[in-house]
Amino acid sequence: MILKGGPNYYGVTIGVLCLESYFPKPPGHIKNQEGLGFPVLYETIRGATIAKLIEQPSAEYIAPFIEAAKRLEKEGVGAITGSCGFLALFQKELADAVNIPVFASSLIQVPLAYHMLGNNKIVGVLTANASKLTKKHFAAVGAGDIPVAIQGLEDSTEFREVILEGKRDDMNITLIEEEVMQAVKKLQKSSPNMGALVLECTDLPPFSAQIQQQLNIPVFDLTTLTKMVHDVVLRKPYSGSMKTV
Repeated sequence: MILKGGPNYYGVTIGVLCLESYFPKPPGHIKNQEGLGFPVLYETIRGATIAKLIEQPSAEYIAPFIEAAKRLEKEGVGAITGSCGFLALFQKELADAVNIPVFASSLIQVPLAYHMLGNNKIVGVLTANASKLTKKHFAAVGAGDIPVAIQGLEDSTEFREVILEGKRDDMNITLIEEEVMQAVKKLQKSSPNMGALVLECTDLPPFSAQIQQQLNIPVFDLTTLTKMVHDVVLRKPYSGSMKTV
């Protein structure tokens, strides 16, 4: 038996393009493997911050991400994602750069969520910064014509100072949760016809259970998407007992 070589790593299905940040990543965050249940391979783009991606997206900015995606492919991963939903803007550029699947952002689930809903229902989107999440971001992942209700966290205090502005690395998780839930309730009040919610920001999945308890609707995030892609890239045979003749 001859085993085919090539990759540097084996048994790692998902690669993650990571922004450089040092605040806590609780389970549920894509940069915390405990919430996934399988190993992933991280590639950090040094100097790439959340603020730069949100405020100054450009072809020059995405160039090192493309090179990092190529490295992850060469290392042996089967699919690639990113650690910030605003990478949606560069979905095509990243996907075209490699020969394996790329799901750059949780927002790629917006069409899926919408088509699961009945008439008169819309998809809610909870984002780190609603003022910077544009139609171009949605169009880049095939969601340009889908009705969405967007709520951001840019007007919060702890979330904004720690995650968006990077003023400090330590964070008060209790305050973050309170701010997230305030934003959720605001979105719920303004959009009573919301039938599903997509969490754009990778810092929000740690609160997905609390969010769903408040809304009682499906909640999509990058962690759920990553688990799905892992399962379709690495299929395993089913087992069970059946009667034979």
